[in-house]
Amino acid sequence: MIKTLIIDDERLAREGLKSLLKEFPEVDVIGEAANVDEALEMIDKLKPQLLFLDIQMPEKSGFDLLEELIETPIVIFTTAFNEFATKAFDVNALDYLMKPVQSQRLREAISKAKKQLIDLEQNKGRGFLGSEDQVFIRDGEKCWFVKLSDVKMIESAGNYAKVHFDKYQPLIHRTLNALDERLSKQVFFRANRQQIINLSYIEKIEPFFNSGFLIYLKDGNKIEVSRRQAVKFKEMMSL
Repeated sequence: MIKTLIIDDERLAREGLKSLLKEFPEVDVIGEAANVDEALEMIDKLKPQLLFLDIQMPEKSGFDLLEELIETPIVIFTTAFNEFATKAFDVNALDYLMKPVQSQRLREAISKAKKQLIDLEQNKGRGFLGSEDQVFIRDGEKCWFVKLSDVKMIESAGNYAKVHFDKYQPLIHRTLNALDERLSKQVFFRANRQQIINLSYIEKIEPFFNSGFLIYLKDGNKIEVSRRQAVKFKEMMSL
């Protein structure tokens, strides 16, 4: 069963979607929320796997909700406005449905959700965010859903963190320590106080000052690894 939460400020829209979802016995609607604050409480309490998320809501939007989450469930946006549908597509949402929701489009979206849940299942055992997990990132007017396997490096910027992926380096309102606690140690390594790197992006390693390392990433960045972290790195990577 797919634990599902419906988030929409319009009661009739929620009722209509729930009615359509009765055709899908694999979907378990565990709750519904009418606004972002209510949704955040329910997400924290109920741990849904799938969100049907309205974009335009009073006070806070669906994008505002996603910005406040560290771990993002699978998201299917619902919207009555084409411009929001385009933006949802731009941030790599699993899918988006135009209102009124059509049964066939709903079937296609749920099929995608089932496939993605299967892909994610093996990474959920330890409670860490693994390479197949995705996070929502918003910087100003730009938004992305980013697969963690595509994140090359994360750098500290005070109470913010700069996330390096593709050609982008947006800031998110998270400390490096908070992110380090959630990221899989099989995928990410805390090289020093300022930087976390994705192990799969390491090009080469050289000895460095005071028994540390100098790590070269595939994008050309050079990362200094302190002596203490170099010891941890060798222990982690040794047979």
